[in-house]
Amino acid sequence: MITYPFLKSEATIGVTAPSSGVEKELHDLVKESSRRMEEKGYTVISGNTVWTQDKAKSAPAKKRAEEFNQMVQNSHIDLIIPPWGGELLIEMLSSVDFENMKEKWILGYSDTSMLLFAITLKTGIATAHGTNLIDLRGEYSDETTAMWKAVLSTKSGDYIIQHSSEKYQEKWQHDNPSPCVYHLTKPTYWKSVRDKSVNMQGRLLGGCIDIIRHLIGTPYGDVEKFRKEKINGEPILWYFENCEMSTTDLRRSLVQMKLAGWFENCSGILFGRSDANQPIDNYTVVDVYKDLFDELNIPIIYDIDCGHVPPQITFINGAYAEVEVKDGKGTVLQRFI
Repeated sequence: MITYPFLKSEATIGVTAPSSGVEKELHDLVKESSRRMEEKGYTVISGNTVWTQDKAKSAPAKKRAEEFNQMVQNSHIDLIIPPWGGELLIEMLSSVDFENMKEKWILGYSDTSMLLFAITLKTGIATAHGTNLIDLRGEYSDETTAMWKAVLSTKSGDYIIQHSSEKYQEKWQHDNPSPCVYHLTKPTYWKSVRDKSVNMQGRLLGGCIDIIRHLIGTPYGDVEKFRKEKINGEPILWYFENCEMSTTDLRRSLVQMKLAGWFENCSGILFGRSDANQPIDNYTVVDVYKDLFDELNIPIIYDIDCGHVPPQITFINGAYAEVEVKDGKGTVLQRFI
């Protein structure tokens, strides 16, 4: 059974850095993001880990876990959003107190997706893969990004619909600030292997594939147990995004997932846009998708709004989703059941 937190109005947001903190010269980004949240009626509480960064992490693993545990167990904090992702969140997983975790939304992506994934698998508490705090510092958000609030404010038993974006950001322009942070210039077009129109349903699960692949074979990546104990054997609808991997590394990771049983009773796979996917010896990412389609014989959609090429839809790990793609446009209906 999946349990769904609920984001109330005028909520208190806890900001902690379970992976990377923020260097001193970028502290203003956190302050600006926090100010935007406060303008919208939220209260923001930032932990000490947010303000430090050294040796590819915000703080030692136990300190990161301790601060995260405190925020999760603090009844005055309603939502946790890390400033951004990072590299070494995996170090702190063994110190996370999964047994005493209170139901509250945790929102983020990139390295944070490992924490989201582990929480939902081990506890059955839904988690939110979407924007991070730093990217909410603009005067306004684009329509796709702005849906995070509506999604997290959906009550258990209800549903929420999101649509593919009109345009996406091809590359970051940090030297050219935008009122909505992103520079959305390229038309969005969701694609599929073979079929032009696709419908699929299942329990959503996924994240940054570079990161969550490292949970295979660990106590934090027991997909079979999750399927049996939390979702009554229902099919899983996977969503992934590739941050840095070449096509052969992506292929190896997907084969490993298949061999580990992650794709058993799988209803489909969604892949986010990526500026990685470097071809190796003429082996392209589309070849990867086609090979996976041939092996699994399930719908495969790619170039969706998910991950490091924004904007991104807010995907809820554990929610029952109905995904439709037609003529390059996508619709994602998530039921909190």
